Amino acid sequence: MTTVRSYSKINLGLRIGPPRPDGYHHLATIYQTIGLFDLMTVTAERAPETSITLRCDHPGVPCDARNTAFKAVEMALKALQISAKVDIFIDKKLPVQGGIGAGSANAAAAILALEAELGEQLSPSARLHLAGKVGSDVPMFLVGGTMLGIERGEETFPLPDLPSFYAVLAFPGVGVSTPQAFRDWDAGLPENPENDTLMEFRRRVAIAFAGQPGVSGPAGDLAEEPLLALVRTGLENDFETVVFPQQPSLRAFKSALEEGSLYAALSGSGSSLFGLYRSEDEAKAASDRITALGCEARITSTLPRSVYWATMFV
Repeated sequence: MTTVRSYSKINLGLRIGPPRPDGYHHLATIYQTIGLFDLMTVTAERAPETSITLRCDHPGVPCDARNTAFKAVEMALKALQISAKVDIFIDKKLPVQGGIGAGSANAAAAILALEAELGEQLSPSARLHLAGKVGSDVPMFLVGGTMLGIERGEETFPLPDLPSFYAVLAFPGVGVSTPQAFRDWDAGLPENPENDTLMEFRRRVAIAFAGQPGVSGPAGDLAEEPLLALVRTGLENDFETVVFPQQPSLRAFKSALEEGSLYAALSGSGSSLFGLYRSEDEAKAASDRITALGCEARITSTLPRSVYWATMFV
């Protein structure tokens, strides 16, 4: 039996480009892993035929082939050319469809736990390729820390890690449909949108992180500079322009998170929002403001890549 912390993520800025021929959109984003997690427990043994059983303690999570963890295990077994009896249990601690990558993280965690159970491993490139076929956000959870994501988000490149900031997550409990958010975005596009905004975003990221090898460190030192440089250039999440008009309460939650923060934004297409803070006191004050507005808040921290991998397996 192998148990893995299936950590979540936030998006430090997200730019949406034009639609692609395959129906997805060109994207550019900075992913950042954070300390909130589900617990994934996988038991696997070789068998004449493959059978996968998935259970979850949350009624809103599908427990069949629609589940990304189920799909990932099924594809990983085929790639490894192994048949096995696999049992997966998800102890769900994260919101479903909240924009923090919970389902994608479950898929990545399931692959790693399955490999540990069977004593077999895919090559890193094969694992990333498989993850990209499972879902756009899945590959980033096989990297961890601070990352640049491009194309539909599945092409992930490690960036020098930002320090471990305090983070406050606000979970409004309202649903946001990602496909509908993209449709709303497309409705406001010019007839022939260009990729200029994505190229500019990537240029800003390159400038912000230039000369910053190994920037992990205590919040408050020079390691803050890449994030602050990005904020000064207008770091934002394009989804806010289409999601906030549909869910006006989210704007108020963002305002409450912005006070005293280094940066605050919607994560992914929402509905979760976050704020990053230098001190625990600032994070606690932000959490209290969110709670006073009738919204669930959780205090955590960002996870640098080394901490992400060192603490993943329970």
